Amino acid sequence: MSVVEKIISSSPRPSTAQSIISCQSVTKEYVTGSVRVQALQGVTIEIGKGEFVAVMGPSGSGKSTFMNMVGALDTPTSGQILIDGNDIAQMTSDELAELRNETIGFVFQQFNLLSRTSALDNVRLPLLYARDRPEDAEQRCEEALKTVGLGDRMDHHPSQLSGGQQQRVAIARALVNRPKIILADEPTGALDTQTSAEIMEFFTNLNRSGITIVLVTHEPDIADYAARQIHFRDGNVVEDRRK
Repeated sequence: MSVVEKIISSSPRPSTAQSIISCQSVTKEYVTGSVRVQALQGVTIEIGKGEFVAVMGPSGSGKSTFMNMVGALDTPTSGQILIDGNDIAQMTSDELAELRNETIGFVFQQFNLLSRTSALDNVRLPLLYARDRPEDAEQRCEEALKTVGLGDRMDHHPSQLSGGQQQRVAIARALVNRPKIILADEPTGALDTQTSAEIMEFFTNLNRSGITIVLVTHEPDIADYAARQIHFRDGNVVEDRRK
């Protein structure tokens, strides 16, 4: 059974009728010296379990701040954010770290792999920080790499892998703790067109298996893979549409 299949078998099939991410009247203000920047201005968004959402907007629109919030990397100035029912503003730093490690898988544009470490060891990293390291940790890592088609590249270092293969390692790392949510920040930004399409097909298959995916992109053709697009501008949601 693959990592994805085990995620599904361990919980009921998600329904978009249930919110896994809930943002209510969320504001975020940054202060630098005498300058105040209102990065988010009363944003309200509900993302259901099992949705595939693309987040778009120009630089400075608030989309990165929004992603930091739903990734439990930052807390709002006002308003409420619930991630899988947890109010992040009421959680300790240890509880937030646990939420990030057990509920959310992160995928980044630049892969963020350790260059002197094998693909298998890179995938193993999230398990090192798990509160209770699973007994089948090694098997999970191997299965995650097999799931992304790299079962024969486990001992390869990033320099021995193509850009697309490195991103697949990063996706396997995001999957190894069997998260309910994957947050992807420009995951195809460093890839060519063909490889980008392959990665997006993989995200599509993960979403079909029941995983909620929230993806930031500047590219309309990448956003088209998502069933829902949320557009930010000047700290506000200016468009929220489903296919």
